[in-house]
Amino acid sequence: MNTFKTAILMIALTLLLVFIGDLLGGRGGALMALIFAGMMNFLTYWLSDKIVLAMYRAREVGPEHRLYRIVRRLVERAGMPMPKVYVIPTASPNAFATGRNPKHAAVAATEGILHMLDDDELEAVVAHELSHIRHRDILIATIAATIAGAIMMLANWARWAAIFGGYGYGRDEEDRGGMANLLVLLFLAIVAPIAALLIQLAISRSREYAADEGSAKLSGKPLALARALAKLEEGVRYYPMRVNEATAHMFIVNPLRGGLATLFRTHPPTEERIRRLQMIARRMGLA
Repeated sequence: MNTFKTAILMIALTLLLVFIGDLLGGRGGALMALIFAGMMNFLTYWLSDKIVLAMYRAREVGPEHRLYRIVRRLVERAGMPMPKVYVIPTASPNAFATGRNPKHAAVAATEGILHMLDDDELEAVVAHELSHIRHRDILIATIAATIAGAIMMLANWARWAAIFGGYGYGRDEEDRGGMANLLVLLFLAIVAPIAALLIQLAISRSREYAADEGSAKLSGKPLALARALAKLEEGVRYYPMRVNEATAHMFIVNPLRGGLATLFRTHPPTEERIRRLQMIARRMGLA
């Protein structure tokens, strides 16, 4: 169901791009914006692991580390390539996965999460992150960001066109459609980027639900993940982490608090995630 929802949202994002492109100057304009946005996001996608890990001063750990042993046990069970394993030096409890595909992936956890969670809970969290890798969620997020970026570029063009009398307005005083065209441009400039962002965020939330389900299947411990999410939600309040907003969606729980971070959620509500995990546990006969 979450995969189907993601597909529908991606289609909606694409149709929004085509629709706006047609209004502003044909599909050629939309295609140009898409190519330009794709070029910007391609580099980020290709180097995502190195960029994010360096941003948070992550250090790689080996077989002697508790986190590494848990990751290795789970990838052997899943039949996946072994990702690189990193620890981030911060007391804020969180974790994320990155990398362009399962063969070039990394799992990172903070020192805070390692101290806060027991082995079952940490295993469930790692299984969640491995599910992101297995489902190629980094690629999905990059494609969504590319399309949304193209829409935002078109919206920006619409704003400038409205300011400088584009779409015929101001060129011919007898053109009664000029004002209507101006209103269309202003509407696109304001509404289009908000719509694109909301769809992009919905895609992110659907992938979190899918990764929670993937964790339950891989680890067999949905209730452990539910306990971990409750602890982490509380932990990030007491130990806030300074993060780049562009990377907030990667973490297992949202590290941002207050303001627009609450309005534009990259993650589903933790309470709803816990409720769904409890339902999965009942289906598995664990509760």
